[in-house]
Amino acid sequence: MRKYLIIISFLFLLNQVKAQQYGLFNTKTMFDGFENPAQKTFVLDSSRKYASNFFLPYFGLNAINKGNEDIMHNLISTGNLSVRDIPIGTNKLNNIYQNTNIYLFNFKIFKSYKYHKEIGFSWQLRTDLHAKYTNESLAVLDDYNRFINNSPINPFNNSGYGQSYHQFSLAYRENYTKKLAFGIKLSLLSGISYNNLKITNSAIRTEPGNDRVALSLRGTYKASFLEAKNLETNDLIPTFKNPGVALSFGTTYTSKNGIIIIANIKDLGVIRWSKSSYTSNFDNMLNPAIIPEYNNPDAPPLTPKQQDQKIKNQITDIVKNNVVNKSFYTLINAKADFLISKTYSFYTPSIIASKNLFYNGGDVAIVNKFHYSDFSISAIPIYNFNNLFLFGMQGMYQTPNFEFFMGSDNLLKTTRTAYAAIKTDSSPKSGYNGASFYMGLGIKFGYTVEHPQNSSYIPGLDDQDSSFFKRIFSIFSKKR
Repeated sequence: MRKYLIIISFLFLLNQVKAQQYGLFNTKTMFDGFENPAQKTFVLDSSRKYASNFFLPYFGLNAINKGNEDIMHNLISTGNLSVRDIPIGTNKLNNIYQNTNIYLFNFKIFKSYKYHKEIGFSWQLRTDLHAKYTNESLAVLDDYNRFINNSPINPFNNSGYGQSYHQFSLAYRENYTKKLAFGIKLSLLSGISYNNLKITNSAIRTEPGNDRVALSLRGTYKASFLEAKNLETNDLIPTFKNPGVALSFGTTYTSKNGIIIIANIKDLGVIRWSKSSYTSNFDNMLNPAIIPEYNNPDAPPLTPKQQDQKIKNQITDIVKNNVVNKSFYTLINAKADFLISKTYSFYTPSIIASKNLFYNGGDVAIVNKFHYSDFSISAIPIYNFNNLFLFGMQGMYQTPNFEFFMGSDNLLKTTRTAYAAIKTDSSPKSGYNGASFYMGLGIKFGYTVEHPQNSSYIPGLDDQDSSFFKRIFSIFSKKR
């Protein structure tokens, strides 16, 4: 049986809700240091010189479905996709959102006491997926009898993209003054897969005088590969066949009264997909593809599985007939972040705003962190610009040389989804379906980075180099 990713794109295109583990912002964890490159990771007189996750878990996953909630809830609970009663002809668009950020390895070094210089290396695996799909895209697979006397306008106008890649980064930060710090993160990218489909016009029509239907689609398609059978485990290995670069930079400022401000531009980047990739501009609106008769009296009736496969084959053929091999460029999902925070005894509130720069989406989050000794817990209400409300929770144990955290940006929906997956429950549910989970562990080792008043040696104490960022900014200063 042919299983083309074109069909996956057509039916279940995914999109991103860019929840970014906001509870980890301004925590001085390694995650904070790499995602907000001006942030400190080491503490003088307490931390040791090196920090790493040692290939241990350090990841975040988010997924949301908005639209047809009962259908998706039933799929999660029972494993069966039943769309028999799904309404058609309403031009309703549904959304599925997903993103992943996994630090496979990270390593940081306290480089110098002067200017508190830190340098880090990281290897991430990331996915950003975006899409909208119609009810008719699901209904046609269940029973295209429903379209014989019902011809909705543009029933299959789906759109979206999916992109996955490796990100190898070099991060550097230093204090510019006692209150102001800057950081930068340079990344080399290796694309794993890309898939983009946009259908601008579509139709399904009855053929006069018989029980056949004709399928028409107009749109564009780009992908790094065409068939699912072409995907292999080796594709996950970074080969830089699809190379790219990215840049992140940011700053932190601490006022006299303890207000902390963090601002970043993250992941300004592009990937060049190889010349063996695929592009297609397809249009068969004037010459529709005929789906073979399904109730020919001289032939046995088609099973639902056979009917499903015939339609999949028709969709695939429409797109494949115009495919050419061609390289192309894609942007990765850059963001602008802003945080303002202040600590009051055991309570630290933070307001965070994040906006995608090239794609739709963004968040406003309020992080309410309560800490006691080495433990903290955070409650995090989030408003996503896709008109979604999320509530996250995070727990953390953190000492100067050890950190472990676990949390969810969407705790209530994650709990409900997990319960549905464990215990069959097909009863109707209100609101969208979703799941989110992240966790991480980091360890510091080596010599303690002591203040020079407490130690006869500290890295960078005799460092005669000036500030890297002061040398950069001196370009704009007036010569005297």
